[in-house]
Amino acid sequence: MSTIHSKKSHEFLKDVDKITRHDKTFWGVRDKRDIMAMGLPEWEDLRELASRIKMHTATHLADYLDKFSKKLESRGVTVHWAKDAEEFNEIVLGILKDHNAKKLVKSKSMLTEECEMNPYLEKNGIDVVETDLGERIIQLMDQKPSHIVMPALHISRDAIGEEFERRGISKEIGNHDPTYLTRCARYHLRDEFMKADAGLTGCNFGVAETGDVVVCTNEGNADMSTSMPKLHIVAMGLEKIVPDYDCLAVFQRLLCRSGTGQPTTTFTAHFEKARPGAEMHVVLVDNGRSDIIASEEHWQTLKCIRCGACMNTCPVYRRSTGYSYTYFIPGPIGVNLGMLKNPDKYFDNVSACSLCLSCSNVCPAKVDLGEQVYKWRQQLEEFGHESSVKKWMSRGMSMVFNHKWIYNSALWWSPMANHVPKFLMYSKINGWGQGHEMMRFPKKPFHVLWKKGKVK
Repeated sequence: MSTIHSKKSHEFLKDVDKITRHDKTFWGVRDKRDIMAMGLPEWEDLRELASRIKMHTATHLADYLDKFSKKLESRGVTVHWAKDAEEFNEIVLGILKDHNAKKLVKSKSMLTEECEMNPYLEKNGIDVVETDLGERIIQLMDQKPSHIVMPALHISRDAIGEEFERRGISKEIGNHDPTYLTRCARYHLRDEFMKADAGLTGCNFGVAETGDVVVCTNEGNADMSTSMPKLHIVAMGLEKIVPDYDCLAVFQRLLCRSGTGQPTTTFTAHFEKARPGAEMHVVLVDNGRSDIIASEEHWQTLKCIRCGACMNTCPVYRRSTGYSYTYFIPGPIGVNLGMLKNPDKYFDNVSACSLCLSCSNVCPAKVDLGEQVYKWRQQLEEFGHESSVKKWMSRGMSMVFNHKWIYNSALWWSPMANHVPKFLMYSKINGWGQGHEMMRFPKKPFHVLWKKGKVK
């Protein structure tokens, strides 16, 4: 019954202090989200509207993308279309080579992570520098993001300080004050901005009516990545398109409140064209998104705006960290995206869900994340990855619940389990006894006490 996720989780849980800090940190972000949501009486109306906008856009995607690209091209922006990760990476490398660019500064882009762009460019001689502070930290430490919005929040400030010292970014040995480390990072990155030949940004939203590329950051690194180099490349997934400014306003109010518990991001940049003397290229990437739209049961995953709220609230993610998942995006949204990408490779992640549906309840675009995980579990047999142990357990439970006399007999004898020796109850034989205390069975079941009037 063990999966890759459960085995990795078991290892992470051995460090009690670290996992407790991880749990409290992300639940604190969830708390901030709730405060923001309760401060807006129209919050649920905004969520419903966001869901409908995404639904409408997904079913009219070709029209809006055509309108968006034509608006950009009318202002001199070069628009490229990439069907998959390979073509996307080749297009970006081609643009860089055409401009003899050797150093690329990047703001956060989960699309480039999805397409493994960094190692591809580095292999081809491009010096890639992440400029989001969290992304830069994990790049220096040769790690992957553990969260789509706060990629380095699992790393302690002491570990960051030691890494900065090793890299020569921090000069005051032993000074791990966050303000000091942030200032060191600012000086370090400022030098990279000045030397960069090109800048690449992601895209939170693309406005079809106006041709705006909207990028939301808290650090201003996207603005620096585009204001210093004279070549700006935008990496944008097809699903990022929204019809107009009115629709954008809905998502702008939801995004940051859901993801980090702030009213809005510190910086919201609108890029419509290249600045004088510079060039702007927008690469629109499919990479399986068209296939997601075609999925009757799982197309709603495409409504996701990558806020990370589902991870912040997920009890499994908070207590197992992002590195226990096999897909590069962890948490509830990652479970679903991984299955849509390759169910044979990422099927084990579907067990990383308690089906509490907290993720569905906080999603600003009303993606039915928990319900979709349940559907994927029902399809595991179809993919040839069902657990034979769970299958037999389910058959046994079905027999018990469908036969009254077996059910009553089981209840009658269940208190005997209270006398099972502890070394057996809390051994590897009983998976339910690992990590928590087993319940004690009552001498008489509830329905017997009810009939006798002893409970009301």
